[in-house]
Amino acid sequence: MTGARRTAVIALWALFATAVLADLLAPARYDEQFRDYPNAQPCRRFPLGTDELGRDRLSRLLHGTRISLLLAPAAALIATALAGIIGLAAGLRGGAVERAVVLSADLFQSLPWFFLLLTARALLPLNVGPLASIMVTFAILSLLGWSGPVRVVRAGVRAVGESDYVLQARALGCSRVRVFFLHLLPNLRPVLLAQFWVSVPLFVLAEANLSLLGLGVAEPLPSLGTLLRELENYSAVAARPWILAPACLLTGVMGCFQLAFPKEDRIG
Repeated sequence: MTGARRTAVIALWALFATAVLADLLAPARYDEQFRDYPNAQPCRRFPLGTDELGRDRLSRLLHGTRISLLLAPAAALIATALAGIIGLAAGLRGGAVERAVVLSADLFQSLPWFFLLLTARALLPLNVGPLASIMVTFAILSLLGWSGPVRVVRAGVRAVGESDYVLQARALGCSRVRVFFLHLLPNLRPVLLAQFWVSVPLFVLAEANLSLLGLGVAEPLPSLGTLLRELENYSAVAARPWILAPACLLTGVMGCFQLAFPKEDRIG
């Protein structure tokens, strides 16, 4: 492991730990309003200042990081599990099942993925509560994110199923269940793990884009996407450059994922 990659992994673990401990590390609640200090500049009490409602920006950034960095892996886990189940069924059964899965994955891949995500979210009620908006956003990400990994899983199932050691195990009389748990599943674990880690930054960005457009996590809950909505006002950015902190953090998270999981280590 190179020095840059090791640094990126440590940084990601530190960010995840910070996200988990947001309640302890944040100076205030994410929705607490200091009405005497609207749009305050950075100071000792408010290291990143306050927003127009007097809410501490640092506290909202910590809680927003928790929502984005903890729920995106949860959505990626569900999407990878769906891809694993569907890909296993396609690779093992073959025939009509495999053709149906391949055609469905091709259809999903040919559609503009982000616009499909926007359409699915826009069809749902926009005035849902904050907690419900989190569940809806990441449930949609999970259900629409299976099509890419499923092709890789299916190819891995076919490759392992046709390998010499699996054919030898079958020739020796091993049952399908034994072959599945002793040979197929352990060899597919790296494929599933790689697809999971590839999906996490994609879901972080997808949530940020949805929330930036007002279709993701609802106020007053913060996420990296909702915090980026302030950047729509260019004059505010010029007057208060510290509001760029969420964009800088999101850029750093994406950069760490790229360094921690380089392209040559990704399967598919």
